[in-house]
Amino acid sequence: MLDWDNPLEESATDNEAGPAATVSDSTPAVETAPAANEPTSVAMPPSVPEPDSASVSSLPTANIAPVNPDDKRVINGMTDINQLAPFKYPWAWEYFLNANKNHWTPLDINMAQDVHDYRHNLTMEERHVYENVLSYLTTSDILAMRNIGLAVMEKMSAPELQIYQARQVYEEALHTWTYQHCIETIGLDQSEIYNRYRVVPEINQKIQLANSRLDSILRSDIDLRDKDELENFVMAYTFFGGIFEGCWFYNGFSPIFALQRRGLMKGTAEQLQYIMRDEVLHASFGIRVVKQIIKEENVKLDPRKVQQMWEEADAAEEIYASYILRDPILGYSKENHLGQFRFIANRRAKQLGHATPFPGAEATLPWLDEQANMRKEKNFFETKVTEYQTGGALKWD
Repeated sequence: MLDWDNPLEESATDNEAGPAATVSDSTPAVETAPAANEPTSVAMPPSVPEPDSASVSSLPTANIAPVNPDDKRVINGMTDINQLAPFKYPWAWEYFLNANKNHWTPLDINMAQDVHDYRHNLTMEERHVYENVLSYLTTSDILAMRNIGLAVMEKMSAPELQIYQARQVYEEALHTWTYQHCIETIGLDQSEIYNRYRVVPEINQKIQLANSRLDSILRSDIDLRDKDELENFVMAYTFFGGIFEGCWFYNGFSPIFALQRRGLMKGTAEQLQYIMRDEVLHASFGIRVVKQIIKEENVKLDPRKVQQMWEEADAAEEIYASYILRDPILGYSKENHLGQFRFIANRRAKQLGHATPFPGAEATLPWLDEQANMRKEKNFFETKVTEYQTGGALKWD
């Protein structure tokens, strides 16, 4: 029997029966019947007070008109936020259904070979890359979780959008668990790894740039009917959907994928492949929501501010890449990393309807999209099948 005050511990009454509950094994319990002429006492139900008609009639009158889906809006909507259907944004519901097909936990993936690789096969430069990628990611997913859960989700006025974002919040927490699982399994110093984002300036500056965007929209009292507040909200959401998740995450896993391509740290890389599936959906959803807000609210973003946002992200990525790849590793360099960031940035900008921020940028990691797609065979008798949906069925743009 569960103790509902502390359900993780057994109830004390399950283990220690009091004297009144003790019955001799040799003496069966006997129910005593009342005497023939003794009146039987019948328990009466407690009296129920009559409803207070005054309190009922004083309730505020509700608007009982049915919800018209055409009246729904992404933000600033006036329809009932608790009524899911009829949908105005059926595509948002499809994101939710699709996200649930990519479900796993970090415990599903074998990390034994990674422990051996880290201790015996990685060079000092490769350990530096591995550790610092993890130290950046551990903080980034919590920041992304706070952005969606605290700054964005509450401002949505259509429940089909909020439901996918609720799943997104869960997924960011799952990703954080995944990084923690990798750190713990490899045996890294948790305090040292987790604090690098604070004490290593090259990592911290990316976090601070993201925090500046998040802090500007974290207030719950923002009036999104105000033109300036609305523009700032759209810019912040664009940053998180298009850059933070669409570029920094998408490109941020590639140093680990480069190790995987050489047969190293394959367990960690597989964890990141599952995470990348989520992040691609997050970025795609964020971009679509931003474009819908711009359309519905007639937002006009300043092209100079948009270009400045891309350039700031590029500068931050260059500083970061110069640190984690201060010494190139086999098959991967700072130039590869930064070139691929600019190529992906152009792709995201096109999706958002922005001008090309980095004209002429070309893919320096032509294998990245395929690496993320998880096209591989698994032996059913040797591993748990966690690929609920093949990567090829997901749209990477």
